[in-house]
Amino acid sequence: MSNGPVGARLDPVPPGRGSAGLVHGMGKNLVAPDWPPLTDDEVRVVLAAYPACGDGGPRGQPAVAWRSPRPMSAAGLVRCGAGDGQPERCVFVKRHHAAVRSTAQLITEHALATYLRLRGVPVPSVLRAADGATVAEHGDFRYEVHEVADGVDLYRDALSWSPFTSLGHARAAGAALARLHDAAAAFPLPERPPAPLLTSCAIVAADPADPASPADLASPADLADLGRPDGPAGAVARFAAGLPALARYLSTRDWRADVEENLRAPIEAAAPLLAALPRQWGHGDWHPSNLTWTGAGPDAVVAGVLDLSLANRTLAVHDLATALERATVSWLDLDETGHATADLDAVDALLDGYESVRPLTGLEAAALAAVLPVVHVEYALTEVEYFAGIVASPANADLAYDAYLLGHARWFAGPDGAVLLDRIRRRPA
Repeated sequence: MSNGPVGARLDPVPPGRGSAGLVHGMGKNLVAPDWPPLTDDEVRVVLAAYPACGDGGPRGQPAVAWRSPRPMSAAGLVRCGAGDGQPERCVFVKRHHAAVRSTAQLITEHALATYLRLRGVPVPSVLRAADGATVAEHGDFRYEVHEVADGVDLYRDALSWSPFTSLGHARAAGAALARLHDAAAAFPLPERPPAPLLTSCAIVAADPADPASPADLASPADLADLGRPDGPAGAVARFAAGLPALARYLSTRDWRADVEENLRAPIEAAAPLLAALPRQWGHGDWHPSNLTWTGAGPDAVVAGVLDLSLANRTLAVHDLATALERATVSWLDLDETGHATADLDAVDALLDGYESVRPLTGLEAAALAAVLPVVHVEYALTEVEYFAGIVASPANADLAYDAYLLGHARWFAGPDGAVLLDRIRRRPA
């Protein structure tokens, strides 16, 4: 690990007290940030340990050139270099609170990035400090420094859940995801355990007959009130065993009834199909703003792949379902109007692109339609952990539980969701 120069201190202000600009929220409105924005002084201390970022010459003092509007970390493009004849360059710096991402978790993400890049996936390089570390530790914060991705960052200011702006982009994104899956198929690291803001298939792919054991529910103590339900409810209880704020939150909700009413049937339909497919690593958060493009036109293709922070060992069809869920349904309209629609042409375009590289088997096609209504379950629960425990936002914890976890599942059970699922099931083999 890299700790920067001796005596250097970084003191970002506490969560929610940043003063520079609003960031994306859970809906269409901009909100105050959970974390303070990166500052010039802060990145200068961090980058002092990185030889590739210049030596602080007259024009070499790093300075933040752009700050990301994403809400759950602080990140931005930083100008540096130009010392002793070096050309000026930009790097991407991202700061996480250690409660969100530990050094070990980031090292896993960096190992996956390197593995993919060596197999042709255009993931930006992770830079190393002078001691060889890819993570810089400063107090309660963890920093990572990346090369800037190639291409045009067309969607960098787009809200999460925003759709592709053209069918060409959706098709290109599908093909790029298939290439990532081919490249990642043999990545050997095991599945990551439950953690804040991390995708998983631990619930939706669990054996529905597997009961929750006493050991599963013995720690933390907050799980004492969760009981010992079996099936999908038992899988939720086991998942919450590693997330104490989630466990406390669930103890305040009638969560067993919610699982029974909204999640049990689709999980039990998906789990046997998923159990018959091989596990592998995926991206975890495949949507337009995590990609860069070869140009600004509607037929541009993917030039770079960003942000592996949600990546985990799931299944290729789980990751593909996540891509469909992220970018082909107008979820941001659901809170405002109570109605969301699927862009069926974009669904077809993304799947056509994917299958042009990696055709789905019959089992995978069936599993894709089965898992899509519940592909968000684990991530939604880790959002509850983040909001209820790390940033102490009860309103957003409720939103993650009611609107995201339950609301999305209810949409898929309704007429609009049925149209989307039928479209996937009817695709030619």
